[in-house]
Amino acid sequence: MSPNSRFFAIFWFTTGVLASYAQECGRPPLTENRIVGGMDAEDGAWPWQVDVQTVGDGHICGGSIITENWVLSAAHCFPNPSDVSSYIIYAGRYQLNGYNQHELSRRVRRVVIPSGYSDPNNGKDVALVQLSSPLTWSDHILPVCLPGSNTLFPSGMVCSVTGWGHTRDDVPLPGVGTLQEVQVPIISQGSCQSMYQTDPSEQVDILYDMICAGYQEGGKDSCQGDSGGPLVCRMINGTWVQAGVVSFGLGCAHRNKPGVYTRMTSYTSFISNTIPEIRLYGRADQNWCGRAAIVVSCLSSLRILLQK
Repeated sequence: MSPNSRFFAIFWFTTGVLASYAQECGRPPLTENRIVGGMDAEDGAWPWQVDVQTVGDGHICGGSIITENWVLSAAHCFPNPSDVSSYIIYAGRYQLNGYNQHELSRRVRRVVIPSGYSDPNNGKDVALVQLSSPLTWSDHILPVCLPGSNTLFPSGMVCSVTGWGHTRDDVPLPGVGTLQEVQVPIISQGSCQSMYQTDPSEQVDILYDMICAGYQEGGKDSCQGDSGGPLVCRMINGTWVQAGVVSFGLGCAHRNKPGVYTRMTSYTSFISNTIPEIRLYGRADQNWCGRAAIVVSCLSSLRILLQK
């Protein structure tokens, strides 16, 4: 191999590896670590969060970036998925009513929802939203990881919900509308079902494709306007993985009425069939040099190879 060829190979390899690492999902680069009962998020803390708006109505839902061309949200945010002409997706947004220097906007090309979806209470409340053109990655715009079907989110695991929804029942987020975050623990399916059965007049079935999070006593929860947004959990290696999509609840932060989310591990096939290029957390990574932990060993192997 000629010296020029070696230089080109090293340049291509190292930039390719670093680019792959920079776009790795679930790793906000700007942080080390209203939603009811929540607090202002730090700018850039949740770079996958998007604002879903329609022309004329403004903010209607949240969502999360999963690839440069696709956003994950809730099916009930798109009541007529065949007509997407009025939707606008804002990425990199921090303040709902303020100036956002890092944001990008995209129109929607198409929306894919599971066959048979009818209502959030009947499950299947998930939507894959294809953008009109790819997003450009930055410190404020990056994807979240999605779980493989065997990824576990055990009862008691403390996760985070983000969004620009109401701070109480029918009380909109005030002022400039800074993105809110709140920590809530995962609730087992059985416990969640028992909580919702305490009021016989309001029967809710917690189906297999739902996951609950919150507190039995209430006080902290997602609310109207947070729909479609992400419930994310930090795994043991520090990666943020999306466990659920904000779906429904009875009121906001009421006792025995925790938030109900679409369970992402129930939709790995739906997501992979729609977006074949997506990589799910917990599955073998085909890009063998794509992880930060082995970048150094990959580069060392290449240098040895080129010295021969």
